[in-house]
Amino acid sequence: MSEKKDPRGWLARMFMGASKEVKDDRYDSPSKQAVKRFFRTPVATIAVVVLLSMFAFVFIGSAISPVDLTESGAEMLHTNVAPTQSFIKIPADMKDGVVDISSRGTFTIGLSTDGNVYMWGFNPNTSADPRLNVMNIPEEVKNSKITHVAAGSDHCVAISEDGHVYCWGAFDVGQYGHDGTMIAASRKEPDELINGTIDASQVQQLLCGNQVTAILMKDGTIYAWGNDGLSATNLSSIIKYGKNEGRLVKLAFTNDCLYGIDENGLFVSGKSTKFDTMVVTNETGKTVTTTLQDVIAGRKIVDIAATGSAIALVTEDGEVIVSGMKETAPVIPEGDKVKQVSAGTRHFSLVTQQGRVYAWGQSYRGQCDVPAALMEEGAADQVIASGFQNYAYKNGKYVDAWGLKGYLMGTDDMGRDIFIRLINGGKMTMTVGAVAVIISTIIGIIIGCLSGYFGGAADLLLMRFTEICGSIPFLPFALVLSVILQASNLQENTRIFIIMVILGLLSWTGLAKMVRGQILAEREKEFVTAARSMGVKEGRIAFRHILPNIISVILVTLTLDFAGCMLTESSLSYLGFGVQLPRPTWGNMLNGARNAQVIQSYWWRWVFPALFLSIVVICINVIGDTLRDVLDPKAEVEK
Repeated sequence: MSEKKDPRGWLARMFMGASKEVKDDRYDSPSKQAVKRFFRTPVATIAVVVLLSMFAFVFIGSAISPVDLTESGAEMLHTNVAPTQSFIKIPADMKDGVVDISSRGTFTIGLSTDGNVYMWGFNPNTSADPRLNVMNIPEEVKNSKITHVAAGSDHCVAISEDGHVYCWGAFDVGQYGHDGTMIAASRKEPDELINGTIDASQVQQLLCGNQVTAILMKDGTIYAWGNDGLSATNLSSIIKYGKNEGRLVKLAFTNDCLYGIDENGLFVSGKSTKFDTMVVTNETGKTVTTTLQDVIAGRKIVDIAATGSAIALVTEDGEVIVSGMKETAPVIPEGDKVKQVSAGTRHFSLVTQQGRVYAWGQSYRGQCDVPAALMEEGAADQVIASGFQNYAYKNGKYVDAWGLKGYLMGTDDMGRDIFIRLINGGKMTMTVGAVAVIISTIIGIIIGCLSGYFGGAADLLLMRFTEICGSIPFLPFALVLSVILQASNLQENTRIFIIMVILGLLSWTGLAKMVRGQILAEREKEFVTAARSMGVKEGRIAFRHILPNIISVILVTLTLDFAGCMLTESSLSYLGFGVQLPRPTWGNMLNGARNAQVIQSYWWRWVFPALFLSIVVICINVIGDTLRDVLDPKAEVEK
């Protein structure tokens, strides 16, 4: 049955003309039809969206979060951390009150006012031995009321109300107990702590360092054990000072020494001379070297804190003195004074008497990015710097926290953030692939056009040259050239550019042959004969008349070659001959994961780079295949 026509439509078209909304695809240009047919293919549309998202992800993301190629980009305390965002998630019970929060690396221990112990973060030990999992709080600790806790680099210590000292985590170098393969090189935990108890009410301070622990009693007695041969080289001299010269009231561990202050407000360094001198800025603005004692100038020290390599001292008049850190301490507003200082692994935090919070030091992981609200008067009265995080309290209640939340895609064997390296590595891989394919496309089009259009001796010479270049084994030749580049004294950016050129110079032969074949077919058509009869120059005919007619085929080949160049760059980097570390590419990120232990234990180090590379290459191939279908002149045109 024929479709019934509406007379009103005839009248409207007679007097008003045809509606602009009525349009037949048959009147579209071939390019518009190709675009419509392309986006009517769901898989191709999805591939375009995903690919554009990937481009935005790596190019915009790398501008927002550039990779740090210096040593600050690595954090050896955070090696091989699995994807997590739990580093700063303080338990709800500790928001109502806190006794202490302690951390040096990837895990944090906290003690609530109710005597309950909490752990959060990541266990750094991958051993199957449950004793080495520092996140496993012993049952006796869970069932006791705890008064003091502390976390070292790989172990934790807690003291209960009834005086028992509990330790758990790694024990290889005497962190606790009498076990361990290196116990002879370490100070043993006192027997009275292992088999007996102490008066918990007389404990002044419990602190842990790098594989070492110290308990300071109110009478000045120090119980200390662990790897003092490496992590507390002046421990004996500090203990001797406490016994013979003055009662110590507070201690602080750096990575390799123990420091303290005594009841008279003196800074005690034992046999360590590391902080005897320091660089300061004088009244004229010049930097000069002076002694720490000259800076203290006889004032009493009322508080001390230490990062891994620096100390901070608070004087009785509310000034903070920092030694061993290149970053300068914050300027406290006039009329305000420092109340308390706290130290993380790489930074310090302090709170003033008027309730302002400041932080300084290494801030690569955001540990010094204090929220603006906390820098206002009355914001907090206590700040706890812990590892790479900070926690602010006021009147015993939690206010805010800032610092490292975790790693979205984990870290590698150097403690570098895989997410940031993945973004910047993708930019490098895509850039290398794009530049290489542009070079190969230019060479392939020029040689293919000249060979196909002029034929004869030119065709013979150019095709033999193409075959010679095509017969060169691609990957071995690229490896040889990369080795030569590595042995040269070229700058890194120059070497990377040469790698792009090499990839382009070795991958044009297939495109040249394809262009030649298309030109041979097109040059016999009538429009070419007409152009010649009009006196158009041969070069103009080849490049301005014939070439645009085969641009669709070139576009498809270019798309597929882009994916090929990306894979080649990744292959070279995977084999260690492409872009060199520490600059990331998806290939050399995979290169760092090519051993059985990484594949089995650290899956995130190879899954994410492989996944992103696969997604991009698959999307490019899908787009290329779809373009080839929709641009095929023999394809059926949708009616």
